[in-house]
Amino acid sequence: MNALISCTTAGLLLFSLNGCALNRGLSPPTGGEHVSMTVKVPQDLAAEPMQVIYRSEKCTIKRSGPDWSSYEENGYLATTVQPQQQGHSELYEAKLAIKGGGGCQWRLSNVTFGVTYAKTTHFGENVKAGPGGGVIVMFDHHLPQRRSVFEPTIEVSGDLLIRKDYYPWINEQFIGGHEKLAWLVGEGGIYTYYRAPNARKVTFEPLLHAEYMVYSEGPKVKKKGNRNHFSYSDGSVVVGGSDPSFKKLQAIRLGQSQ
Repeated sequence: MNALISCTTAGLLLFSLNGCALNRGLSPPTGGEHVSMTVKVPQDLAAEPMQVIYRSEKCTIKRSGPDWSSYEENGYLATTVQPQQQGHSELYEAKLAIKGGGGCQWRLSNVTFGVTYAKTTHFGENVKAGPGGGVIVMFDHHLPQRRSVFEPTIEVSGDLLIRKDYYPWINEQFIGGHEKLAWLVGEGGIYTYYRAPNARKVTFEPLLHAEYMVYSEGPKVKKKGNRNHFSYSDGSVVVGGSDPSFKKLQAIRLGQSQ
């Protein structure tokens, strides 16, 4: 990815070698540190736009507490970056400035990124790409805006290499409107959380096991006793629950009994 980017480019302007002012107060110093964010994209998937948060201790936001008292917290700036394909490879990369500069002295706080289905026609008609396959990397002590209280944060001291298994999940629901979504099922929730303050290279390599699909069908009528049905690639059916079993999917692929 070329480090020299025009000042008129939409979204986050990552680097500027000519010293021009960047949008919304971002002005990374020439030759400053950056972090390389790379996603290795499997067939049928696409790299999602990266949601990037910068924070500032200098430009604060005033908040009101439950007792009507006021306090200040670090200001933040949100922007979106589309990772760029590296040649004809499976690799998509974005280089993000650690110091955002500008009058607020912005600093990189966290990045939300991942993969999703580029196309879903092979799953049938009216199937839309759903969630899953997401990663959030934190570069400071702040929590990200998208945060699950149930998912732990993995602490990393240096650069970060993430290799995770994923399985396709076709989730069909009827109550509240008919909808079919192609999810990506991995270990944990929709996002995996990492804190890597010293990382200057982050690589995400999702491993999609497309042949081990799980299909779920929700109840057509809201009635006590009606539950979701999950059909796995080995022919087994599990009744109940809100999500497929990642452990079961792994066991089926590895030929292990559950």
